[in-house]
Amino acid sequence: MKTALRLSPIHSELQSLDGRWQEMNGMPALIATPRDQDNATHLGITDLSFLTRFGVKGAGAADWLFSQGIPVGDRPNSWRPLSGGGMVARLGISEFLIEDSLHSSFAPHLAAACQTPPTKVYPVLRQDLAIGLCGNLLDDLLRQTCSVNFRALTLGDRPVVLTSMVGVSVTIIPGECSGLPCYRLWCDGTLGRYLWRTLLAIAVELGGGAIGAERFLELVQSGCE
Repeated sequence: MKTALRLSPIHSELQSLDGRWQEMNGMPALIATPRDQDNATHLGITDLSFLTRFGVKGAGAADWLFSQGIPVGDRPNSWRPLSGGGMVARLGISEFLIEDSLHSSFAPHLAAACQTPPTKVYPVLRQDLAIGLCGNLLDDLLRQTCSVNFRALTLGDRPVVLTSMVGVSVTIIPGECSGLPCYRLWCDGTLGRYLWRTLLAIAVELGGGAIGAERFLELVQSGCE
């Protein structure tokens, strides 16, 4: 049997779920479950760790990314879309997170270009748990797990929120896709199982649950604010 190149930080948790799997970027991914439609509308949570990503920081990072064709924003804690559906997030002043869609490959290109980084440019190893959250009851989950008032944010500003959720440091990009709240979240992979279990338990209590990555990405591709 072919051995996967890598595994999600919550691979063992996902194996207990009923659904359809597919290898994505060398990682087994849960791409569909029987309740995708209902849970995505109500309150869905999915694993997106299979998407490729790249991190970089340092005083020279912004200029270097620009030289690589990445249009970084001027405002700290904001993000910009990349062609093909990827995105670049500016985390504070001089740290950046680039994540690809299934139709882009910026992260591998940047990782190769940064094998010998220029002065004041430092690659950051990104072994995140990446989660997608969506549904009409997402605010109820956020109120139980995080102190940030996301409703006060202006989505048109493309905010990036660095905060904590149930005691875990997270990076969150809030959005809305096809009329549904649709958020992206990243955390240290070593804390991923705890965060996933906690969020999934709350989602189930609220009448939602796990969904496959395919349904979440369909929402994102349909157009987000």
